[in-house]
Amino acid sequence: MLLATDYPFLNILWTMIIFFAWVVWIWIAITVLIDVFRRHDIGGWAKAGWVILVIVIPFVGVLIYLLANHEGMAKRGAKQAEAQKAEFDQYVREAAGGSAAEIAKAKELLDSGAISQDEFDQIKRKALA
Repeated sequence: MLLATDYPFLNILWTMIIFFAWVVWIWIAITVLIDVFRRHDIGGWAKAGWVILVIVIPFVGVLIYLLANHEGMAKRGAKQAEAQKAEFDQYVREAAGGSAAEIAKAKELLDSGAISQDEFDQIKRKALA
C-alpha cells in the first residue's frame, strides 16, 4: 500500500513540473497547427507536410516550424488581433450609432418645435432601451 510519506515532496514537485510542461507542449503544438492552417502563403501540400511532420516527429517538427516561421507567426497573430479589434469597434459603433443618431434627430425636432419635451423623452427612452 502506498502512503503519502512514500511519495516525497520533491517527487510531487517534479511530477507537477512534468505535467505543466506537457500541457505547455500540447498548447504549443496546437498553436503551430492553427498557424499552419491560418496561412495563405503556402499551398495544401505544404500544409499537409507540416502537419505530418508535427504529428510524426512532434518535438523536431514543432521546433523546426517555430525556428522557420516565428516572425510570420507573430505577424499573423497581430494581424488577426487587429482584425478582431476592428470588427468589435465596428460593432460598437453600429450598436451605439443607431441610438445616438436617433436621439440627435429627435433633439433637432425638439429644438425646431416639431415635437414636445415628453415626446423627446419617449424617443430617448426607446432609443436607449
